[in-house]
Amino acid sequence: MSRKKKRTAHRDRPATPAMRPATPPDRVMLALAMLGLLITGYLTWTAGSGSASAFCTAGRGCEAIQRSGWSTLLGLPMALWGFGLYAVVALVSLARKASPLLRWQRQWRLVLLGLAISLYLTAVGKLVLDAFCVGCLASLAVLVAMFVWLTVRRPASAPGQAWGRWWAVQAVPVLLIVAVLHVHQSGLLHQRPESRRAAALAQHLTDYGAKFYGASWCVECSRQKRHFGHAAEQLPYIECSPGGRNTPMTSACAAAGITVFPTWVIDGIEHNGVMEPQQLAVLTRFEWDKAGGKD
Repeated sequence: MSRKKKRTAHRDRPATPAMRPATPPDRVMLALAMLGLLITGYLTWTAGSGSASAFCTAGRGCEAIQRSGWSTLLGLPMALWGFGLYAVVALVSLARKASPLLRWQRQWRLVLLGLAISLYLTAVGKLVLDAFCVGCLASLAVLVAMFVWLTVRRPASAPGQAWGRWWAVQAVPVLLIVAVLHVHQSGLLHQRPESRRAAALAQHLTDYGAKFYGASWCVECSRQKRHFGHAAEQLPYIECSPGGRNTPMTSACAAAGITVFPTWVIDGIEHNGVMEPQQLAVLTRFEWDKAGGKD
């Protein structure tokens, strides 16, 4: 009787489901991710060491991009963020436990985000800095190749829902991230409010005979102006490159021997780089603490 019960119990036990075969690595995506790691790793090294990129020849504007505020995010080189993205793509491409559809979805989301940010930074380089970074363009090319590969060689069940809905769901967070990045990087949150003290100093600098040399594409010059808020219009600003980066400097800037932007000339002495209002006040003997009351 006992043996019969045991046989029945054994017969009624549910069968163990067959294990799904492991998903083979996506070797093409892995190879592209490794190429991206090499490019961004090299760019991170040059940014950290201050070395010039091997592909950065004169006139390409790589140095302007490396020195601009757009080259870093939260204190880290932008290339390092790209390195992290490629590393995650490589790990996802190696995943064997995820189904082909799930892995494709993860890859597609990561590549779409990287591609959107790379296109945004490339547009900033052209429209704001009037410059291109060869290494950055190489990274963009890798991301485009990844996106094309994922689109052409997607699983039969991808994207897992209607394409219109898929695009809508994926595009909204990506656009939101790019918008937040733009607000942060462009300094819109760092614009100083109207200040009577800053306005008084700006007018004093003009009366004192100080000169502020800058260029339309110079990010540091824009940062300098933001220190004065709306009073920046009163600064003794001299535009050296109204036609863009690779156009001749104006005669006034050429005669003054200006080679770095921004440059302040006070009492015949050059001061390169962004200067705090308090520094300018000291150099021009402006009573900063008394100006504008408590403002």
